[in-house]
Amino acid sequence: MPAYIQGNLAVDKKPTQKVTIKETKKVVYRNKSLPAQEKMLYLFTVALCVIVAGVIIWRYSQIYQMNADMLKIKHDISQIQAENSALKQEVEKLQSPERLGKLAKEYGFVPQDDKQVTQVPAGKATAKTSGSNNKVAYTP
Repeated sequence: MPAYIQGNLAVDKKPTQKVTIKETKKVVYRNKSLPAQEKMLYLFTVALCVIVAGVIIWRYSQIYQMNADMLKIKHDISQIQAENSALKQEVEKLQSPERLGKLAKEYGFVPQDDKQVTQVPAGKATAKTSGSNNKVAYTP
């Protein structure tokens, strides 16, 4: 009856096929390892890149240190300039003619006579002591 199910034609039985397994050897291709020269070339290239990166980082650290030193020096300069201006004001105050005249009278300085009184530049005055009264007079 199975033939009739498949149609009204006469059907031969299909021969069963034998499965034959053919054993084959599988060829495995191994990648050869890198030659020693090529390994050394890669190692040298990596080492060179590390050295260059190290030099660049070291140089940037030096630049950063120099900038930090410059900022510190600028800060020190501004402090010294402030002190310098304060000291200049104090020098001007201490060199005022009124103050110097007052101090001269306190210490007993008097001119020798009115005709010889002259202004002496600072730092070039010489003091002479007169014999008996120990008073100092400035002479040019």
